[in-house]
Amino acid sequence: MIRAYKFLMRPTVGQAQALSEMLRDHCSLYNGALQERRDAYRHVSKTSIKYGMQSAQLKEIRAFDPERQGRWPFSSQQATLRRLDKAFAGFFRRVKSGETPGYPRFRGVNWFDTVDFPKDGDGCRWDATPHDPTTRVRFQGVGHVKVNRHRPVVGKVKTVSVKREGKRWYVVLTAEQAEPEPLPVTGSVVGIDMGIANFLADSNGGFVPNPRHGRRAAAKLEAAQQALSRCKRRSNRRRKAVRKVADLHRRVRRQRLDHAHKTALDLVRQHDFIAHEDLRIRSMLKAPVPKPDPGRPGVFLPNGAAAKAGLNKSINDAGWGVFLTILAGKAESAGREVIAVDPRNTSRTCPPCGHIAPENRPTQDTFHCVACGHTAHADTVGATNVLRAGLVRRNARQG
Repeated sequence: MIRAYKFLMRPTVGQAQALSEMLRDHCSLYNGALQERRDAYRHVSKTSIKYGMQSAQLKEIRAFDPERQGRWPFSSQQATLRRLDKAFAGFFRRVKSGETPGYPRFRGVNWFDTVDFPKDGDGCRWDATPHDPTTRVRFQGVGHVKVNRHRPVVGKVKTVSVKREGKRWYVVLTAEQAEPEPLPVTGSVVGIDMGIANFLADSNGGFVPNPRHGRRAAAKLEAAQQALSRCKRRSNRRRKAVRKVADLHRRVRRQRLDHAHKTALDLVRQHDFIAHEDLRIRSMLKAPVPKPDPGRPGVFLPNGAAAKAGLNKSINDAGWGVFLTILAGKAESAGREVIAVDPRNTSRTCPPCGHIAPENRPTQDTFHCVACGHTAHADTVGATNVLRAGLVRRNARQG
């Protein structure tokens, strides 16, 4: 089992400058490799450059520029070239599937914030001073950087990454762990229905309120972004305004993650089996198709785009995808079972009689079966049907 850990680093002024230079030089390597691929394909020969060809050039690049490219570990530079190769692989995969993806783009220095080290001990060393009570991570070309290790790292560290977020520096680890001890069996099963008014409803009639972190911070974000738009480019005032906007977004993101972790942990501790809707969030966020007016060329009919934009904003603010990912990880660690089921008609099906009709849900919150008269909260009905479908899938899988 692989688990990730993220810790805040506390570099000195000199170490912070060296970390910035490391990001700058890896960004330069990324952009240079991208330019080589573009130029080779634009040539009349239509040459395709692969990762292996560019990796073989690293020895010459490091010898030609020892003060910059030669300063950093060979393996981290290979990881940067693999990142570019992965971007091209994703681009061609989406082209083949009929999508219209954007071509891999050059990165600005401020848009290249991560450097990966594929192996602990190759250019980096986690917990480089085990005899010292203060944890330190060592990077080639940077030195021993203090780390605020707020929890123990379990297992063998496999990879190490440096990540910059605004003014802060983080080290991200992946560790290989043995299978953890499962939590005690509770005998409880539950289905959950994700929503906007409530973050989720469960099949037992419980609700988790939607904190709406993004909406609560919207006024401050709007004011900070307006202040940013009034700043001149390449000025100290603009840099401060950019930092303020980034800090506000970071705070909202961390609040959303905290809420997702706590909610998922409560579910995993209380239930042995959890069923949820198999949501296709990316498809749910697509904009409505424009409706041309047949009588007036160049004019479009109302298609609900404004309302859909507001709904998309609420979905993003709820963070369903992040929550479901965290839930799956915690369930795996706790020995719980999580199953995703088809969400179609879960909120239109009557649990007692099985009647399916759009009229069963007259309002967003109300469920009233037109066949048997059963009345309940629509989200609770959805969660109940999700649980039933999940149990059917589990029994079919076991049988």
